[in-house]
Amino acid sequence: MNIIEDRERRTAWFSKDRFGMFIHWGLYAIPGRGEWVQRDEQINQDKYAEYFDEWNPTHYDPVKWAKMAKQAGMKYAILTTKHHEGFCLFDSAYTDYKSTNTKCGRDLVREFVDAFRAEGLKVGFYYSLLDWHHPDYPAYGDMYHGDRNNKALMGKTHNFENYLTYLHNQVRELMTNYGKIDILWFDFSYKGHMGEDWHGTELVKLVKSLQPDIIMNGRLEANGENYGSVMTDEPNVFSGDFASPEMIIPPAGLQTPSGMDVPWEACFTLNNNWGYAPNDKQHKNPRQIIKKLVECVSKNGNMLLNVSPTAKGDIPQWQQDVLGTVGNWIRDNGDSIYGCGRSEFPKPEWGRYTQNGNKLYAHIMEESIGAVALPGLKGRIEKARRLSDGFEMVTMTPWVAKEFPDCEFINYGLPEYFSFTTDEEIDTVIEITLKEEG
Repeated sequence: MNIIEDRERRTAWFSKDRFGMFIHWGLYAIPGRGEWVQRDEQINQDKYAEYFDEWNPTHYDPVKWAKMAKQAGMKYAILTTKHHEGFCLFDSAYTDYKSTNTKCGRDLVREFVDAFRAEGLKVGFYYSLLDWHHPDYPAYGDMYHGDRNNKALMGKTHNFENYLTYLHNQVRELMTNYGKIDILWFDFSYKGHMGEDWHGTELVKLVKSLQPDIIMNGRLEANGENYGSVMTDEPNVFSGDFASPEMIIPPAGLQTPSGMDVPWEACFTLNNNWGYAPNDKQHKNPRQIIKKLVECVSKNGNMLLNVSPTAKGDIPQWQQDVLGTVGNWIRDNGDSIYGCGRSEFPKPEWGRYTQNGNKLYAHIMEESIGAVALPGLKGRIEKARRLSDGFEMVTMTPWVAKEFPDCEFINYGLPEYFSFTTDEEIDTVIEITLKEEG
């Protein structure tokens, strides 16, 4: 079995489940100015250590988080086990900079894994390749480090090989100590720290020897600006199994030069920060999330939607509210998401299509005036039902539509069937059972 065949086997579930939860959580939740606060404000290690001394998320209830994710229609979840700041949410034997050494005294990853598995959700680990706390990770002059301009560190030598041993040892712990892990989400590579700079081949072999069915993103050799060799017809060993577009949906999905589909997952924040940032009021609403989830699926992609817990361990109420509304829509319309992908028909002007076999899902996102035209479907419709309640959609050709012989039409003269008054109704989904051609 070659790399691409093996990738298709391991990503089969991923390309069916379509919707996951990202959880960015770490010491940066205390200052509440985003997950890059140490870098952005150039906070030195002594100052940043004050957050370690404070860390005590007494409200952390991963069972509640897991139930929330499941109710929202998510099928998997990925937790930041260690972000760029270097603080570990797990009980690593290779550092003292971990949750079990704080007032909290808990292995937060262990509790996450147990809770989400109990709800039937797949579990994934985010692990940053960067580490602004480790003494052998280059600081002065680095592109991103909080101490990159700290002249007191100028000329300090770093044993990067020692850091790589640390990195590999921690990945081994994560792949060994928590049972079956479904996704490993590395973040991220940049100039001088890319691919084999991380001993990438060795690292991938380590992961696959411990978790043979795991899937990995491509950021061992990419940083989000590009997707690396996963986009080629001959991906390398550390290309990953899927691309990770960040805060963008590819205009036409992702394909290799030969036209082969590449699995991908677009990750999004609910405001403009990954980490907790209460002053960031640029909140996305349920309508945006539903429409963008459908767009991802219509282009053969997934959506990974981020939540940003507080320092005490609460997912903000406004984020819970968004997830609740999205979940209500998915409860009624999930068949148009799970197991679906790009349609054989072009994008319609009133919304989008998703498709699963002979089931075509018309996502009608604009209110109708008169008939809803279905180009290219003349003679192809066996039956049409509103997905949320099974209500029959009448297909017919109205007398004013004789000039459009390739179109089928739905419910001419009854625009109230497609009115949008609540977030749940932003996308009325019609399940169309297609006749076989010929």
